Amino acid sequence: DEPCWVPNTDVYQCEQGLVIKVELAGIRKEDLNLVIEGNTVKISGQRLDAGRSGKCRFLLMEINYGAFENTLELPEGYDLCQAKAGFQNGFLSIEVPVKVDLGGSSPCSMPPL
Repeated sequence: DEPCWVPNTDVYQCEQGLVIKVELAGIRKEDLNLVIEGNTVKISGQRLDAGRSGKCRFLLMEINYGAFENTLELPEGYDLCQAKAGFQNGFLSIEVPVKVDLGGSSPCSMPPL
């Protein structure tokens, strides 16, 4: 098993709720996985290392390739079941609204990008 890298991620509050913004340059949305469990969102996928000869010798390598994963536990009071996700210009953005308590809770899944 190769180690996973963790993409740069911002999580911030705004009037409508939380915003999760993840920097994923060079990754296709088809290669992203989003899993919700309780108040946790798991973002994973893979960035392929393609487009250069295998005979290269790096002088500097700062770009991560291979599998990545980031698991974020959100504070109480936000409704991941109503989250909206979008992927544009190399950034995954997930908007998570403030929870409106209507009684019981049920499992949910992230809508497609």
